[in-house]
Amino acid sequence: MQQYKNTYFYAIGLSYQKADAEVRGHFSLSDSAKQNLLAEAKQNGIESLIVISTCNRTELYGFAEHPYQLIHLLCENTKGTVEEFQDVAYVHKGKSAIHHMFRVGSGLDSQILGDFEIISQLKFAARASKKEGLLNSFTERLVNSVIQASKRIKNETELSSGATSVSFASVQYIMNNVERISEKNILLFGTGKIGRNTCENLVKHTKNSHITLINRTKTKAEEVAGKFNLIVKDYENLETEINNSDIVIVATGAQNPTVFKDLITTKKPLLVLDLSIPKNVNEDITELKNVSLVHMDDLAKITDDTLENRKAFIPKAEAIIEEIMADFNTWLNTLKFVPTIQALKHKLTDFKNSELNTQRKKLADFNEDQAELITNNIIQKITNQFAHHFREDNDTSDESLELIKKIFQLEETSQNELT
Repeated sequence: MQQYKNTYFYAIGLSYQKADAEVRGHFSLSDSAKQNLLAEAKQNGIESLIVISTCNRTELYGFAEHPYQLIHLLCENTKGTVEEFQDVAYVHKGKSAIHHMFRVGSGLDSQILGDFEIISQLKFAARASKKEGLLNSFTERLVNSVIQASKRIKNETELSSGATSVSFASVQYIMNNVERISEKNILLFGTGKIGRNTCENLVKHTKNSHITLINRTKTKAEEVAGKFNLIVKDYENLETEINNSDIVIVATGAQNPTVFKDLITTKKPLLVLDLSIPKNVNEDITELKNVSLVHMDDLAKITDDTLENRKAFIPKAEAIIEEIMADFNTWLNTLKFVPTIQALKHKLTDFKNSELNTQRKKLADFNEDQAELITNNIIQKITNQFAHHFREDNDTSDESLELIKKIFQLEETSQNELT
């Protein structure tokens, strides 16, 4: 792992646990805002950073001298303020930050227990950071370990049985609260990830053939519709389609409301579900007596019959996390002696070069290639022996490191604080 002087690994952010949908909306990051944040981080000397912004949470994982550096980056690129952040946020440092990422990526910290959609967000965020040169070996290894834990929990437990996402919970809510669902006209506005997943669940569970899709970019709606043989209408027809519908599901990524009272003229009962962060449905529609508005935070409170069953698998999931975290920490512990081993190798190489220069002057038939091969092999064997000792003897490795530095007069190397 590359060493960063005086830096610490932090996880800073906010989630559904303390921040309601409105506040989460203030700190929501669009794709362009994420890109700007990463660029700004790089300009400010941040060496490694991952940015996640979903409907349930916004988080930054990265190395900094102080967490305020990351908090400042977040507030500079969102509508949120530092004061607002402090009221609802959390800051994890070192091993606590590592453990937090494991819980988030494994669905244990999700608004709906067992929701594994977050792991794809984490993968995407890591790829975006790597593309910008903001993913060091520590963070990349950590993300891969979290992905491994997520896969094992999904395969070895039933934590993901039943409703495990907001998109599924929304369909479940509709089915539980709307009679003759297969006869209702349904409009899905927004075909991003949540919209696509909701669409798939609608088709699968409602047996409804009256589903219309609208998206600002029509081609994206057509791609989703083509899979399920659904109707696509132009964005300009949004008002007409809202008033032709019995159920409207809004899952857009807009930063401001896209559905409001003035668009609604129908007098028949209309159920509107807002699955967007920030909220994309203006609260003023509730002034209409025929309209019911449900937000994702309301959906997350709905418990299904399998919730208690899923809770029973939390201990097993936590055990898997502990096992993979132990492997990660073992790897992490080996990093502390890597700089010393490298410094020792350089010191031995200096000894070698000095001796070869001496022998080169003394011996007329000096064999340069053979001498290089033999001495390099000896240096490698010596450093391997030291590395093996450090890996196998954790109890005395710190003392051994200091002794080697003293004997060979090695320069001190800085370490990241991860405790």
